[in-house]
Parts: sequence; C-alpha cells; structure tokens
Amino acid sequence: MINFLKYTWLYVLISAIVIGSGLFSIFRWGYTYSIDFVGGTNLEYKFAKKISESEAKSIFKFDKIELVDLNIKDQTLMVRTKAIDEKKEQQLNKDLEKKFGKLTVLRSETVGATLGQETVIKTIIASLLGVVAILLYMSFAFKGVNAAFAAILAAIHDLMVIFGSYSLMSHFFGAQMDSLFVTAILTSMSLSVHDTIVVFDKIREYKGEEGGTIEYFANKALTETMVRSLNNSMTIIFMLLALVLLGGVTIKFFAATLLIGSITGTYSSPFIATPIFVWLEKRRKK
Repeated sequence: MINFLKYTWLYVLISAIVIGSGLFSIFRWGYTYSIDFVGGTNLEYKFAKKISESEAKSIFKFDKIELVDLNIKDQTLMVRTKAIDEKKEQQLNKDLEKKFGKLTVLRSETVGATLGQETVIKTIIASLLGVVAILLYMSFAFKGVNAAFAAILAAIHDLMVIFGSYSLMSHFFGAQMDSLFVTAILTSMSLSVHDTIVVFDKIREYKGEEGGTIEYFANKALTETMVRSLNNSMTIIFMLLALVLLGGVTIKFFAATLLIGSITGTYSSPFIATPIFVWLEKRRKK
C-alpha cells in the first residue's frame, strides 16, 4: 500500500502554482470573448483574388462599421464587428465587391448583446444547479456532507485550473470564450466528480469491513483505484490529444479545454478531494 497522503504538501504546492499562474493571467490579460457572450457579427468572405488588409479596413471604416477582429488567409476574409443589421451588411457586401471583385459569402451570423447576456446568466445558473445536485446526491449516497463538500471543493479546484488555463490560451493562442467552452466546463465537472465518487465509495467499503484510521482507508482506496483511474483517463486523454493536434480550428480549443479538464480531474480526485475528505472526517471525530 502506498502512503499517498504523506505528500499532501506537494499536491498543495502543485495546485497553488498552476492556479496562481491562471489567476495572474485572468487579472492581467483576461479573456477574448466570442459573440456568444458579448454580441456582434461574424462575416467570412471568399474572393477571386488576394486582398489587402489595409484596403479592407478602409472599407469598413468608410461604412462606419466598428471592427473587433480582422484576419485574411489566402483569399478568405474573416471579420468580427459590432452587431450590424441586414441593410448595413448588404451595403458592405456591395462596397467589398466593388473594390475587390466578385465575392462569396461563406458565413454571416449576428448575435445581439442581450442574447449574449442571457447566455452568461444561463451558464451561471446551469453551473449552480450542477453544484447543488452534486451536493444533494453525495450527501444522500454517503450519509453525510463531508464527502459532498470535498467533491465540490475538488470540482472548484478543477474549474479554477480550467479558467486560468483558458485565459493563457486566450492570450497566447487567440482562444475565444464561447458556448463550446461552457460545454467543456460542465463536462469536466462531471468527469472530476465521477472519479471522486469511485475513491470515496472504496473508503466507505473499507470502513465497514475492517478497523483502522481514516488515513489508512484513504491510502488503501487510492492504491487500489489509482491504476483503474489512470487507465480510464488515459483513453480519454489520448483521444482529446489527437483532436487538439489534428482536429479542425472550430473544435481545437474545445478539445484542449476538455483535455485540461480530464487531466486536472484525474489529478484532483486522489490528490485534492481525498485529502480534504480525510481532513474533514478527522475534524468531525474530534
């Protein structure tokens, strides 16, 4: 049996460094938000010839359209602007076609700021409902709130790691916070709690079968479930790694977020949730 709890100080140090780096990024650089959250218009055009970035920007300025982002790749123009109506978009298309020749509209989508705010509110509500559901279920399943609190704190740990990592990806790689990020967050929470329940269930099983301290039960449970958890997580991690390296641009950051969530969820179940649970159990018995 391996004494995993002996190195709790190391787990705290690793988490502090990772979360600290993420918090620094959040407060220093923040995020780049997609139109799902702040509203706006995404436009993508295909031209018959190469176009100039400066000339393209001048047309948007002439039409009094506020640019948020503009990228040109080969003969494709991708822009994000403040929300514009259909009439203004038609005028823009005419001006672009007049300047650069025939164009093909590949994408045109507009999201109002009100809908963006509604998305944020729904995201917060969904996360809170998930936390409450986990608390109620685990309190009932383990006949106490200590296991539930430990699982929730580990899930919060995972969320802080993911939010911090995404801020770093947003700053260095241009990742935009969108609805796919919300999906990845909620999925990562479920993965984290799933592994935690497996470990806690083993601890409960040993407590009912033999005598000993809570540290003994926890170390025995971690020793017996570690290989199973790693094998289960590695299959997910390899798949997500392939998507990050070979997948399309639209899902790359979604897969990267799930990858980070899977890694931190695998780490937090034995090294964050279990030490917290042991600490809470020892306090309860004092």
